Amino acid sequence: MRPRKWKTLTSDVAYRTPIFDLHRRRSLHSRRGEHDFFILDAPNWVNIIPLTKANEVVMIHQWRHGIAEFTLEIPGGMVDADDPSPMHAARREMIEESGYDSDKIVQLGMVHPNPAIQGNICFSFLAKNVRQVEKPIALGNEETEVVLVPMSEIAELIATGAIMHALTIAAFSFMHVYNPPPHRKVAKRYRSPRRKK
Repeated sequence: MRPRKWKTLTSDVAYRTPIFDLHRRRSLHSRRGEHDFFILDAPNWVNIIPLTKANEVVMIHQWRHGIAEFTLEIPGGMVDADDPSPMHAARREMIEESGYDSDKIVQLGMVHPNPAIQGNICFSFLAKNVRQVEKPIALGNEETEVVLVPMSEIAELIATGAIMHALTIAAFSFMHVYNPPPHRKVAKRYRSPRRKK
């Protein structure tokens, strides 16, 4: 039996936060009847792989409250209302978070971050030959550190769990699987400067 679509009957905001709204959606299915579903309504997101001429990725070592731990990830954030495009938002986030910039930016792909409870899209980009143009901007309560990681080490960092941010992994997947680099070297184990033993 082929699956059938649900029809949205009503949708209202149950709770608002600065970064997302929680919607209560009443939906109807021809076989399953009416049910309430809760959806996180958030702006579209972006992330970007900043790659230097030396083939190093400019990454961010950032405290994440959801896991109460630091993550190793690429620059990214929300597409603001005054951003003319996702690419503009990605470049803005890269400059703010890392202090690096480039005028050679290409889109790699896009994903639904979590379609079970979210309707937004995350757009991934690659910035080539980035250069440092300013110091990173400390915004709000973000606790971050800029880290340069050789591109040759990214695969092992993902395989060993040093990189676990799903959207960061998605961006590298677009780059390596759908736009494979000409050469891949065996990666060495990376350790953040703050975690050396």
